Amino acid sequence: MTRNWRGAQRTMRLLLALLGCSLVFMAQGFYSASDDVVELNPSNFNQEVLQSDSLWLIEFYAPWCGHCQSLTADWKKTATALKGIVKVGAVDADQHNSLGGQYSVRGFPTIKIFGANKNKPDDYQGGRNSQAIVDGALNALHTLVKDRMSGRSGGSDYSRQSGGGGGGGGGSKKDVVELTDDNFDRLVLNSGEVWLVEFFAPWCGHCKSLEPEWAAAASAVKEQTKDKVHLGAVDATVHQGLASRYGIRGFPTIKIFKKGEEPEDYQGGRTRGDIIAGALDLFSDNAAPPELLEILNADVLKKTCDDYQLCVIAVLPHILDTGAAGRNGYLEVMMKMAEKYKKKMWGWLWTEAGVQMDLEASLGIGGFGYPAMAAINARKMKFALLKGSFSETGIHEFLRDLSVGRGSTATVGGGALPNINAVEAWDGKDGELPVEDDYDLSDVDLDDNFGKDEL
Repeated sequence: MTRNWRGAQRTMRLLLALLGCSLVFMAQGFYSASDDVVELNPSNFNQEVLQSDSLWLIEFYAPWCGHCQSLTADWKKTATALKGIVKVGAVDADQHNSLGGQYSVRGFPTIKIFGANKNKPDDYQGGRNSQAIVDGALNALHTLVKDRMSGRSGGSDYSRQSGGGGGGGGGSKKDVVELTDDNFDRLVLNSGEVWLVEFFAPWCGHCKSLEPEWAAAASAVKEQTKDKVHLGAVDATVHQGLASRYGIRGFPTIKIFKKGEEPEDYQGGRTRGDIIAGALDLFSDNAAPPELLEILNADVLKKTCDDYQLCVIAVLPHILDTGAAGRNGYLEVMMKMAEKYKKKMWGWLWTEAGVQMDLEASLGIGGFGYPAMAAINARKMKFALLKGSFSETGIHEFLRDLSVGRGSTATVGGGALPNINAVEAWDGKDGELPVEDDYDLSDVDLDDNFGKDEL
């Protein structure tokens, strides 16, 4: 009995030790100072990456992500192989979500290539083993060298209170709107859109430090919100009427302007990542949910799937099976989900069962089990199918797993978007059964004994 108890104690101590090591690993991340992988965070990202002339290959990961854990050994091997040639970094995007948000990271692991234009990195689309990653990095390096040979680069021309130069941050002068006493009301107050406005003084040291961050954030926010959120700047020493109007007492002061509301002070961080994350939150909070479109032709499918990272497609039962009320119920569920996930800026589509058979076949839906739902990544030609119920709860669980990189995926049949039939839009009414031709029986000679059985 004593021997068994001691054995159990040893087993328990071993399990606790393993658990402790696992927790330490999770807390410290995947990489250490002895690795050739550079650990990046909001404090060093600007200096290490954005102000660097080097090509960077950066993994955005989450410690709890199984695929990220599987990639770790290959990522370290990649960093060692490319040492002195291409910089290899990693961001714990679960801890530093402002950096993940800045670069539209929606799942883990995400690998991005920061080349000539550091403000617009490219998604790495290759294999996830060290050889494939190294090949992809060398191809990107070759492209970067060719661009430099031809005189193309991704530099910045934004300068303001610094009195010249590029600002060192990958932003563009034209993306920060210079606001004055004359144009402020027209551009900001009467636009109906969201504005973040910096009030600065040219002699202010903190304003000069903010300049490259503000410029880079302006460029990224313009692109990621499709020019729906704007960053502006007011020289408060020149336009003193505006400074007085909004009670500016120190520099820099950042104010948020939204349609029909009193301006409020921006309370977030002053790095580009913090500013971008704050702007994207404002955008999603004030944006209408994405439009839910019926797939009427090939252009609708292609544009939606090309413009968005994911396009969510529902195949609804035939109108004769549900009637207008039933169909509207399904569409209402989809619209609620589009509202819930509008920060993701996904595309939302639907079609009737049996209308787009090539689409159904390419997604493995075909013929039964309606309503059905699939989410397509057109860049990778991968899709995932809803396995649970077509309900708010079921769809939420499906999309939540997709957004954090979980869930099984498959390749779209044929490796490309399928052929789409051009159809008329649903008229919002109940369906009608086909009307068969009426037969005139007046000329038919029926025997009086027709239908009687003879014994």
